[in-house]
Amino acid sequence: MTAPPDGWVKSERQRERERLRGRRSIRSGSIATASTVVVIVLLAWAFTGSPGWPRVRETFFDSERFAEALPDVLSGFLLNVKIFLIAEPLILVVGLLVALARTLRAPVFFPLRALAVAYTDVFRGVPTILVIYLVGFGLPALGLRGVPADLATLGVIALTLSYGAYVAEVFRAGIDSVHPSQWAAARSLGLTHGKTMRHVVVPQAVRRVVPPLLNDFVSLQKDTALVATIGPLEALRQAQIHASSTFNYTPYLVAALLFILLTVPMARFTDYLAVRSQRRRGR
Repeated sequence: MTAPPDGWVKSERQRERERLRGRRSIRSGSIATASTVVVIVLLAWAFTGSPGWPRVRETFFDSERFAEALPDVLSGFLLNVKIFLIAEPLILVVGLLVALARTLRAPVFFPLRALAVAYTDVFRGVPTILVIYLVGFGLPALGLRGVPADLATLGVIALTLSYGAYVAEVFRAGIDSVHPSQWAAARSLGLTHGKTMRHVVVPQAVRRVVPPLLNDFVSLQKDTALVATIGPLEALRQAQIHASSTFNYTPYLVAALLFILLTVPMARFTDYLAVRSQRRRGR
């Protein structure tokens, strides 16, 4: 929106509309806050007034067990963050390369296109936890030279293979959403297919798919806990160790809260980017 010219004065009607919008905004916020408080109070009353609440509080909300498990679970959670930070850029690279391979139309590239299609079909169809089992236990069993023995590294490989297939389809959808006139204009300027993708199509596609990509990475943050199934002492595994030794499930609550602290900001940032994208498109 352009700034008003110097000396411009709002009319009385404009000021009245702004005051009305302000009052409506305050009233809407007050109603939303009041209704939220009422709902929270009612839910708290329903839970704490139930016959089994004392037992649930002792099993899941023990402050002593919470404080006892927090250091170990937090230490394991740092491994979750490390796995996420390593896997995320690898997934982006794999997903983009697979998506680009599926755009190649020359007959000579048919084997590459077929391999990309097979990869996305297989790894989108197999549950992530099974991919982690297959990579975590299968690769070391092959006895090949150079196969990593570190379980966290194997978990990163498995997550990259699984999520790379999903991200590849997100990138492909973004590439397909670019209007054909963009391709035609680039080729009419003498750009090759590779330069057209690099300078014209891919930048537009990436901008359009940022919100769905971030949604995938919110899921990735949670699925790093699945790596615990092959042995690394990440947050879920640490919580499991504490819970099995005390027969109290409060350590799982510690792990859940840590994952919430990580995923909620990312989810809200994703919502913000989605709203901003809609506003730019005039929706």
